[in-house]
Amino acid sequence: MQFNYKARTGEGEGTEGTIEAASLDLAVASLQRRNFLVISIEPVEEAAGVIGRVAEWFGIFERIPGETIVILTRQLSTLFEAKVPIVESLKILIGEVDNKRLRRHISDLLDDIQGGMAMSQAMARHPEVFSRFYVAMVRSGEESGKLEEIFGFLADYLERNFELVRKARNALIYPAFVLSTFIVVMSLMLVFVIPGLADILLESGQAIPVYTRAVIGISSFLRSFGLVFLALLAVAGVFLARYARTESGKVYFARLTISTPLIGGLYKKIYLSRIADNLHTLLSGGITVVRALEITSEVVGNEIYRRILLDSMETVKGGSMISDALGKYEDVPPLLSQMIRIGEETGRLDHILNSVANFYRRDVDSFIDNLVSLIEPVLIVALGLGVGFLVAAVLVPIYNISTAF
Repeated sequence: MQFNYKARTGEGEGTEGTIEAASLDLAVASLQRRNFLVISIEPVEEAAGVIGRVAEWFGIFERIPGETIVILTRQLSTLFEAKVPIVESLKILIGEVDNKRLRRHISDLLDDIQGGMAMSQAMARHPEVFSRFYVAMVRSGEESGKLEEIFGFLADYLERNFELVRKARNALIYPAFVLSTFIVVMSLMLVFVIPGLADILLESGQAIPVYTRAVIGISSFLRSFGLVFLALLAVAGVFLARYARTESGKVYFARLTISTPLIGGLYKKIYLSRIADNLHTLLSGGITVVRALEITSEVVGNEIYRRILLDSMETVKGGSMISDALGKYEDVPPLLSQMIRIGEETGRLDHILNSVANFYRRDVDSFIDNLVSLIEPVLIVALGLGVGFLVAAVLVPIYNISTAF
């Protein structure tokens, strides 16, 4: 529920606004924790009828973009570097954040902290915004007294990770768009243009080339069973989506992601970069090796590497070195395990992991640049061949008819 309130601050200044709480008593208690003297408070009248229900329904789909979390973390890091207290920092951010859903989370976070809860504990109540990785880093900062430094680590890490994912996504958007447009245009031609030309060719009585008959056959199939085919594709998509949530499905699609020709190499480098970067950030923040492996397994984003990290965690618990635990898996390249071994032997594991993460990030950047430069000519050639085949299938028979008369 929302409540409109009027109050006075500890300095005697008048203020008013809106607060969300489960009940009137909780709303008053939340305001009092902010050192507000409540003058009046009353519930906000909810939008009536269909309008209210529609507004609430659309609110379900309001999401918090990853970029917003990156910006929020950088803002917190900057405020902490300026020695602004946590409570004041959150109050400033509530006024700066545009995303309504994130603003509600920060407001709840502020209420919990003003109520005496530790920042990491309060953040753990909002997993939609703060991952376990995020919460663990904040907790380590609280325990070590280096919260300002930890938020600097977090901001740098999230920016690197976001930039890496953005580059990979942007590299695939262009070919996916071009290919999708080509398929749609070809389908429209086969459904609406080819049938009229096919009638002319069949009525002429002339011999029709094999490739033209193939195009006419595809056109007839799409006109007769196109909707059925789309329905089957939709059913198959639902089935695959449900299968992807099962344990075997997660492993299958994770293996498919890193083994697909060309694209698989890109994703594999992204996951390895994420593993090295996560471990570096966590170990630099004072997290133990076992705990760092466990948290990294939750945020790596691939089921195969998640299981590798969890198995390695159990092996490390038994007294083995990280390099030995990771080195026995084919999906972990020797470069990563050997570099980790050097870090363990020299006592500079966090520094080595940072170097490995930087290496994989540069490798991903180079791979994406090469992939984009390769995809464009390949797409042009493929689309040209497709269009040329369709044009030839139509024009050659028409030419034969015109020369026969």
